[in-house]
Amino acid sequence: MTLQQQIVGNAMQMAVCTLNPGQTVYCEAGKFLFKTANVSMETRLGGPGGRNGGGQQGGAGGGGGMGGLLRQAMGTAMQVGQRALAGESLAFQYFTASGGEGTVGFAGVLPGEMRALELSGSRAWFAEKDAFVAAEDTVQFGIAFAGGRTGMSGGEGFILEKFTGHGTVIIAGAGNFIDLNPADFGGRIEVDTGCIVAFEEGIQYGVQRIGGLNRQGIMNAVFGGEGLSLATLEGNGRVILQSMTLEGLANALKKAQGGDKQGPTGGMFSTHVG
Repeated sequence: MTLQQQIVGNAMQMAVCTLNPGQTVYCEAGKFLFKTANVSMETRLGGPGGRNGGGQQGGAGGGGGMGGLLRQAMGTAMQVGQRALAGESLAFQYFTASGGEGTVGFAGVLPGEMRALELSGSRAWFAEKDAFVAAEDTVQFGIAFAGGRTGMSGGEGFILEKFTGHGTVIIAGAGNFIDLNPADFGGRIEVDTGCIVAFEEGIQYGVQRIGGLNRQGIMNAVFGGEGLSLATLEGNGRVILQSMTLEGLANALKKAQGGDKQGPTGGMFSTHVG
């Protein structure tokens, strides 16, 4: 059952979803906007496939009775532990329509765009931390780790959200989106680590240092605004980038509030104290 959804708005978009009777959609806590009265709301710790309360009980391979409940509880605990480690919200909110069609609205937390991705079951999608807004309950939400060395170098790229299964998942980012395929650019693109919103499974994600520990490398790191590393995306598949980074937005707000009193050389040699 395909999720009927419409993304509306400009500077800060929202997704308005129409649910058929019995259809369920879930969101990360804090992304809900409004609903019609015939749409029920339930908060759970677990996501689809590892729900806490009201989820699938027993079943083939799951077993029933105390053993099934224990396995379910352990699965939910692992999900919650992963999300806590990733700094994500610990709970999901589930919305189900009854007695007719229902409407529910969601939004991200930053000025920017939203995008509905359709999963066919053949390819997973990966997204930056906090990009997830809402999805059908046929879509599984998980946490993926890019790997110690890549993650420590790439900052935001260390922890990724992973979506599998069938159905619609809605994500949000900052600023405007652009869709690219590395295959159209020689198979590889290099991106500011904060500009990546999402990419399809099959795209290889990595981090590379900008230059060496020489004069130009130091100039890039101190004055270029990109730090020491860039993200690399290789392969054939969809990549979604955003025009605004969280770091850039935070710095702009800080400067507007008078909290970024830099010296004539800026950045590393700021005269602001405290």
